[in-house]
Amino acid sequence: MLNITLPDGSVRQFVDGATGYDVAAGISEGLARNALGVRVNGEVRDLHRPIEQDAQVAILTWNDPEGKASFWHSSAHLMAEALEALYPGVKLGIGPSIENGFYYDIDLGEGRSISTDDLPEVEKKILELAKKKSQFERKEVSKADAIAYFTEKQDPYKLDLLERLEDGSITFYTQGDFTDLCRGPHIPDTSPIKAVKLLNVAGAYWRGDEKNKQLTRIYGITFPKAKELTEYLERLEEAKRRDHRKLGKELELFTFSEKVGAGLPLWLPKGTALREKLEQFLRRAQLRAGYQPVVTPHIGSKELYVTSGHYEKYGADSFQPIKTPNPGEEFFLKPMNCPHHCEIYKSKPRSYRDLPVRLAEFGTVYRYEQSGELHGLTRVRGFTQDDAHIFCRPDQVKEEFLKVIDIVLYVLKALDFPDFTAQISLRDPENKAKYIGSDENWEKAERAIIEAAAEKGLTTVTELGEAAFYGPKLDFMVRDAIGRKWQLGTIQVDYNLPERFELEYVAPDNSRQRPVMIHRAPFGSLERFVAVLIEHCGGNFPLWLSPEQFAVLPISEKYHDYAQQVYDQLVQADLRGTVDHRDEKIGRKIRDAEVSKVPYMLIVGEKEQAEGIVSIRRHGQGDVGAMPIGAFIADFQQQVSDLMDGKSVG
Repeated sequence: MLNITLPDGSVRQFVDGATGYDVAAGISEGLARNALGVRVNGEVRDLHRPIEQDAQVAILTWNDPEGKASFWHSSAHLMAEALEALYPGVKLGIGPSIENGFYYDIDLGEGRSISTDDLPEVEKKILELAKKKSQFERKEVSKADAIAYFTEKQDPYKLDLLERLEDGSITFYTQGDFTDLCRGPHIPDTSPIKAVKLLNVAGAYWRGDEKNKQLTRIYGITFPKAKELTEYLERLEEAKRRDHRKLGKELELFTFSEKVGAGLPLWLPKGTALREKLEQFLRRAQLRAGYQPVVTPHIGSKELYVTSGHYEKYGADSFQPIKTPNPGEEFFLKPMNCPHHCEIYKSKPRSYRDLPVRLAEFGTVYRYEQSGELHGLTRVRGFTQDDAHIFCRPDQVKEEFLKVIDIVLYVLKALDFPDFTAQISLRDPENKAKYIGSDENWEKAERAIIEAAAEKGLTTVTELGEAAFYGPKLDFMVRDAIGRKWQLGTIQVDYNLPERFELEYVAPDNSRQRPVMIHRAPFGSLERFVAVLIEHCGGNFPLWLSPEQFAVLPISEKYHDYAQQVYDQLVQADLRGTVDHRDEKIGRKIRDAEVSKVPYMLIVGEKEQAEGIVSIRRHGQGDVGAMPIGAFIADFQQQVSDLMDGKSVG
C-alpha cells in the first residue's frame, strides 16, 4: 500500500501503482471530474501516471497555476495538431504555456504564411479536435528512435532540441493523430478545452538568436468555459485602453525618436514632472532611512565589469565598447550600478562601527535589447534604476531587510498597489554547486529573509532554485487594477561582489571581515514602473503625483486676469497646473481637460471674480461646488496628505 499525504496533512492509503486520478476519486467524485493534473513530492505530473512510492500529493484543477499551465500546454499541442492538418508539412519549434495562455513557434516553409485573418479557421479546427476527447498519452522513447522519428518527418527544430537531450530522459506525447517531443505534463484528454482564442501572430528567431531563422509565433488562450473567455477578452480590451504607449502619447508624457535611437525614451515636460515627483518621493524616504545619495558615471572601464562578473554575464548584450586613443583602454556603458558602488565603499577604510553603509542612486544603465523585444517603457535600452546598496555585517542582515521591506511597503501603499505577494527565492538544496558562498552564510541569509517576511506579515510564496547565484532574494509580485501580475520591487542578498571586489571592514578584534551586500530597488526601473503605474491607474494618477493637478478655465477673455491670479496663488502653494487662455468655449476647454485627465478644473467667470471663489469640477465626477481659493488649497493639501498616508485612494 502507498501512504499518500494530502495538503491538509491527512494520510490516506492506496494500492501500489495508484494514479493521481485514483487519489482524486478517493477524495470526491467532483474533484476527480475537475482534476487536470497532480503534484507528487513537488513534481507536476500527468493525472494518470502511477505513483511509485509514499508521497505528498496535491490534486491540481483549473484553480491552480500548475493546473492552468498543463491546460494551456496541452492546448498548444492541440493547436499544433490543427496546424498540421491545415498546413501539411509545417515544421514545429517549441510550444510552451505562458502566464496567460500559450504559443507555438512554427515554420510554414518557403512561400507560405499565416496572418490574423487565418486564425479563425485554426480556432475552428482546434475545437473540432477537442471534441474528439483524445487522450494525451505519454511514452518514453530512446534517443535513437526519437531522432529516427523526426528525421522521417524532416523536422530540423525537433532534431536540434534532441541534440541537447540525454538518452533516457526523452518522452513523446500523442493525442489523436499528433505526436510531439515533450516533457509534459498534460491534462488527461482534450475534452476540457471548450473555448479558444488565437490572439496574434508575431516573428520569433529560433532559440531567440538573431542569427537563426525567424519563425512564426502564434499566441493563443483557451478556457474550460466560454464565459471565462468572454471575460478575458473584455479584460484585454480594457488593457488596450490602458496601454501605457497609447496613454503616454495622449497625455504627452514621453516619446521615441528613430533619430535618437530605438529603445531610448525621451521624457516630455509632463512625463518629466511625473518622474521627478517619484524620485523626490523616494529620495525623502531614503534620507529618513539613513541612505546617502551618490552619483556615478554612465560608463566604466572594462576591467570594472570583468571584476564584477557583469562583463561575462552582460558582455554579449552590451553596446559595443568605447575605445580611447590609449591602446587597450576600453569603456562600456554601464549595465549595472553596483560595481561603481562597491568602489565607493572601498574608497576609504571601514570599521564595524561604520556599518551599515547605505548608498543610493537613481542611476541610468544601458543594455542592448534586441529590437524585436523592445516594448514601450517596459523594455528599453536605457533605463534608470532606483538603486541602493547596503553594506552591512552578517548580524545586521535581518534588521536591514526589515527596513527595506518597510520602504517597499511604503511605496506600494502610497501608489495604491494593495494586492501583492512576496516571493522568497531560495537556492536549490539538491544543486548547491551552482551557487557561491558557504552553507553557513546561505543559511543565515535565507533565515533572515524568511523571518523578516514573517515578522512583516507578508503573504509569501517560496520558490526553490530561484535565488540568484550569489544569494537569496525577495521579489514583490504585484497585481494591477485589472488583475495582471508584475514584478515590482526586489531585495537581494549578495556574498559575491564583496568577495570579487575584496571589500572589508575592521572587526572588533581588529581582523578584516567581508561585509554582506544587499541590493534593493523598490521601483526597479523608473521607466518600467511608470509604464505599470500608467496602466494600473489608466492615466488617472494619484493626486499628489499627477503632473498637472489643476487647470484654471476662464469663461472668456474678460476673466484672464482673475484666472492668472488664481493660478499664481495655487503655484505659490506648490500645486502644479496651467491656465487655459485659448479663445475657445468653456465646454471645449472642459472636454480637453477631461481627456487630459486633469484632476481639478477650476472655472472662473463673473461670479467667481466678484466673490473671490472658484467653481470646481472633478475629473470623472463633474461639478462639485464652489469655494474660496484658500479653502480649495487647504482641502487639496489635506487630500494629498491623506493619500500619502494611505487614508484614501485617488
